[in-house]
Amino acid sequence: MMFWAVIYVVFLARFNGVPAEERLHWRSFLVKLGAENLKGAKNEELLVACHKSVYIVYTVLGDVSIYVVGKDEYDELALSEVIFVITSAVKDVCGKPPTERVFLDKYGKICLCLDEIVWKGYLENTDKERIKRLIRLKPPVDF
Repeated sequence: MMFWAVIYVVFLARFNGVPAEERLHWRSFLVKLGAENLKGAKNEELLVACHKSVYIVYTVLGDVSIYVVGKDEYDELALSEVIFVITSAVKDVCGKPPTERVFLDKYGKICLCLDEIVWKGYLENTDKERIKRLIRLKPPVDF
């Protein structure tokens, strides 16, 4: 079975007031969605879904499944841009499409990148070079 990192947390769980039951529902929904659709998917092949008026764009990168979730102005087109930046950042940090071990070894730096890409549920940075510069200013031990 594939290791999965649910990066949807960046868009969904950072909103204050999201009940734990709702987060649990989304997590189980995304796991089921990925199990059904990511088998045999190519690296960085984008898949799109919609659930409860929320858009989901997801892909597989190495051994990691990546999901981004949004609504309103974060439609599938905007989310595809976000997931492209995220996959690019993960590949840069890991040096290649990650295995489970490499992803977990680089988890702190990946979180720093995610924090620069999305801030409080809003898209902040999409420029790869700017993200690299900004994460150099933060020590990974802050997590």
